[in-house]
Amino acid sequence: MISVTKRCFGRIVIAAVLGIVLLPSPARAQVAIPQPCVDGTLPSGALSRICMPIGWNGQLVVFAHGYVAPGQPIAFYNLTLPDGSSLPDVLQSLGFAFATTSYRQNGLAILEGADDMLELVARFGETHSTPLRTYVSAVSEGSLVATLLAERSPDVFFGALATCGPIGSFNAQIDYIGNFRVLFDYFFPGIIPGSPIAIPPAVATNWYLTYVPAIIAALAANPARAVELLRVAKAPFDHANPSTIVNTALDALWYNVFATNDAILRLGGNPFGNRLTLYFGSTNDLRLNILVRRFTAAPAALAALRAYRTSGDLRIPLVTLHTTGDDAIPIWQELLYLLKADPSGRGRFIPLPVARYGHCSFTTNEVLGAFLLTVSQP
Repeated sequence: MISVTKRCFGRIVIAAVLGIVLLPSPARAQVAIPQPCVDGTLPSGALSRICMPIGWNGQLVVFAHGYVAPGQPIAFYNLTLPDGSSLPDVLQSLGFAFATTSYRQNGLAILEGADDMLELVARFGETHSTPLRTYVSAVSEGSLVATLLAERSPDVFFGALATCGPIGSFNAQIDYIGNFRVLFDYFFPGIIPGSPIAIPPAVATNWYLTYVPAIIAALAANPARAVELLRVAKAPFDHANPSTIVNTALDALWYNVFATNDAILRLGGNPFGNRLTLYFGSTNDLRLNILVRRFTAAPAALAALRAYRTSGDLRIPLVTLHTTGDDAIPIWQELLYLLKADPSGRGRFIPLPVARYGHCSFTTNEVLGAFLLTVSQP
């Protein structure tokens, strides 16, 4: 199955490079000219942006952006492709209408983001004619938004593209970040104040000026311990490029620092627990498991997280793109989703692994290839 998927992906990417759009007749782009986008506000208060090309092919692509830290502006994010080109312009040039939303809030916004995406589709229908087909595409946290919509709103969407997202288990993603922080505190104690489940506001405020340099210095001073940390945390890095050890640590710790307090507030308690977790891979696992700090997840938070669980029940195609060395949202999220996918609908789940280190570190051709594969599904 994987080899067939890779061959199909290769054909699509080649087509994208050559400028040949291999789509069935209803989805084939005609000559299209991108037009300026129109911004507005949805009923939830989220911002909306709708882009309609001249030569519209009758189809709509809505886009769900990735995680944005609390305190950042409510705005449109992740609208630039890896080569610097504009995502709305590229899709319009293929004949598709494009729409996106800021979401009504930053931070943990998955459920709210899904509701905002449905409002966005409804707004498009109010201001333009009803699309022949509507697709949802997404990156990072937005990919869980897109996957939940693919499972729960198959009457709205014809297909979904989810890239580098926590689609297999959001609980496991929370534990991955929490485990990394408790392990970092064990191997490099005293560098980050506070607790893995209670972040002092000053840590986020002074993250880049004070704590990032301190973390980099600590890792550089003891590279063997840094590798040990990543090994126990099961966090990927590129063995040919030692600087990725630092990058992985900073990525995982960033999410702990900027997302933890907000998640606890929105979920009604601490969602991370390692009370029964056993850690392996250190030079002294017995000492590690005795001394590492332990936390218990709040029952209210675990109950709230049920709404974030994907089911694997797909009635529309779901194409995913994920780097094998994703340090922020690991590739095993794809395997977890495959294991829960309904056997009768597994053909609708099309994972596309990319052998590369980094979170969402794709090329433009890979992104466009995955998109073209998504819209070519019957």
